[in-house]
Amino acid sequence: MKKLRFATLTAAFALVSGMALAEDIKVGVSVGEHAEIMEQVVPIAKEKGLNIELVEFTDYVMPNQALADGDLNANIFQHQPYLDNQIKDRGYDLTTIGLTFTTPMGVYSSKLKSLDDLPEGGKVAIPNDPTNGGRALLLLADKGVLKLKDGVGLTPTPLDIAENPKKLEFLELDAAQLPRSLDDADVAVINTNYALEAKLDPSKDAIAIEKAEGPYANIIVVKTADKDAAWAKELVEAYHDPKIKTFIEEKYKGAVIPAF
Repeated sequence: MKKLRFATLTAAFALVSGMALAEDIKVGVSVGEHAEIMEQVVPIAKEKGLNIELVEFTDYVMPNQALADGDLNANIFQHQPYLDNQIKDRGYDLTTIGLTFTTPMGVYSSKLKSLDDLPEGGKVAIPNDPTNGGRALLLLADKGVLKLKDGVGLTPTPLDIAENPKKLEFLELDAAQLPRSLDDADVAVINTNYALEAKLDPSKDAIAIEKAEGPYANIIVVKTADKDAAWAKELVEAYHDPKIKTFIEEKYKGAVIPAF
């Protein structure tokens, strides 16, 4: 009984004196730059009384499911169009609370030096999820490789290609497997996190790259019920610390661009 009273009095004293009680949260991140940057965020958050345990994922499917199931408090791995599509398809009650960075998607090849060199009937590997696959097609359309039907929005599929002058064949693969497809495909359109993991430098190795402007800034996501929680605000503040912006700029040299 005395121990219980002591713990209660200690907690009450901390609240009265303005001391923030430490809070523990789990944050899901994808491997690569998301995890590397969050490792820098952890000590900054700790100074705010927020203890973060990082949980790494190697795909784009599980982090939102884990968050919706309550196995995570937040995740940081996706852009808004991907989240919107997941909410539409799976009914997740998730909300964006902050921006992180933009990673321009690139086109890579172990065979070609330019998209102009794509052969007739060439093989083009793209992500097999709707948002990143659509993003890849929009990039190829922007570079003049193909033309898409009007009004396709941000999630076109190969069925939405209006003109394919070189009769290219599109291989839809899991995003994490795209770097491995470079031996088989003529080009692969690869998300930057998987490119960096495969030791590909977007600024040097990409034969074409996405414009930095656009809707694909990555985001910090929580369950909607937690969007106004004190820890959620502290998480965003820790990520948006000037030290994190400097770290991103110095480490990735334009391959990863702060969005805050």
